[in-house]
Amino acid sequence: MNCPICGTRKAKRYCPAKGEMICAVCCGEKREVTIDCPPDCAHLLAAHRWEREHRKPVPPESVPYPDLVVRMDFVHERRTVISGMGSVILTTAAENRDLNDADAISAISALVDTYRTLDSGLYYEKPPDAVAARQLYGDLAKFMAEAKKGQSGLGGLKDSEAFQLLVFLLRVARYETNGRPRSRAFLDFLRAQFPRSTEARAEPSRIIVP
Repeated sequence: MNCPICGTRKAKRYCPAKGEMICAVCCGEKREVTIDCPPDCAHLLAAHRWEREHRKPVPPESVPYPDLVVRMDFVHERRTVISGMGSVILTTAAENRDLNDADAISAISALVDTYRTLDSGLYYEKPPDAVAARQLYGDLAKFMAEAKKGQSGLGGLKDSEAFQLLVFLLRVARYETNGRPRSRAFLDFLRAQFPRSTEARAEPSRIIVP
């Protein structure tokens, strides 16, 4: 049987997203691009392992806000906030299965911009247009507002501190994603860091800065 995608090569690999056999070439070329792969697909997991093992350094010009220095001792001090943000992202992803890395990055980037203007004494808010990204933006914004007020045992947070932590999270997201349109590599990374994140938002952070 020929692959139903290309119509030429032999279909030898089962694709759980399509529910049928496809060829290995189409699996490699179309995964997370036109094929919305489930996170437990064995071929996807193997591809992500290979990508992590052969990851190239991030070019300096691709680092968000490269002039901003986020001290690791500060990140460690605010690890409960980092854990909380990771938990919010995973909880939103569990509620909205369409959420992917691009949505997460869009939401975090928009919130970074909001807190950058707040730190300068202004207020500017522009949530993402995409439905999933906008939902995550709202959930993260609510959590950060609670953190600023010192709710949920988070100890209070200044706008400048929130800005730095969001930039840190954005850098991690950019580092962990593979850049494909439907990639969820960053979300999978968070699941590995916070396996019980949907149950407890205050679990200490194990994120390592890229």
